[in-house]
Amino acid sequence: DRPLRIIEADFYNAVLQEIECGNTFDMILMDFGVSSPQLDRAERGFSFAKDGPLDMRMDQKQELDAERIVNKWSEREICSILEKYGEEKPGFAKLIARAIVHGRPWKSTLELGEALKKYGRGGKVHPATRTFQAIRIAVNDELGEIERTLPLLTKVLKPGGRVAMITFHSLEDRLVKDWMREMSSFGEESEIEILTKKPITAEEQELFINPRARSAKLRAALKL
Repeated sequence: DRPLRIIEADFYNAVLQEIECGNTFDMILMDFGVSSPQLDRAERGFSFAKDGPLDMRMDQKQELDAERIVNKWSEREICSILEKYGEEKPGFAKLIARAIVHGRPWKSTLELGEALKKYGRGGKVHPATRTFQAIRIAVNDELGEIERTLPLLTKVLKPGGRVAMITFHSLEDRLVKDWMREMSSFGEESEIEILTKKPITAEEQELFINPRARSAKLRAALKL
């Protein structure tokens, strides 16, 4: 049995360390969701429902934060992340990006969230939800981390080893699904076998305890 080791690193660098050490595993579980304790702390700047600094960094040692994006990035750059990471339609993304640029300087999450209220289009979702998601993903390079990590997973899995990955929105799930589909599509040359034809989602009992699990999807594969 191996002793427990805690590695302070992102997914990509953690996997690289294991490759460099020659370590392989029978089971890998990767949770791509953000940390609820961080989301709930106003001073971390993730929520438009609480007044806090425009931060959103998972790793507070890094330079890029939300304040730099909303106050320094160009309208075109902001529009791009709203389309790519917030999945907003081009016209609406441009409208929000222009509002952000013209409303500078922004000083807090609550200020930005309140300003975006007037762009609501009905429904239960707050108008700032996708904008804050897009900024958070850009700050932490969340999708880039997944894209860089996925091709390395078979190097740290033993034959017969399993990898399970939990995603929390469609952009993450699409990356995982496409990677599994590609890696299992080479017939006898395939490196993995997909174990979940459809993603596993939370049942009602779990959702009652943890409502944030409503968007979680788990996909699993076996290394051949």
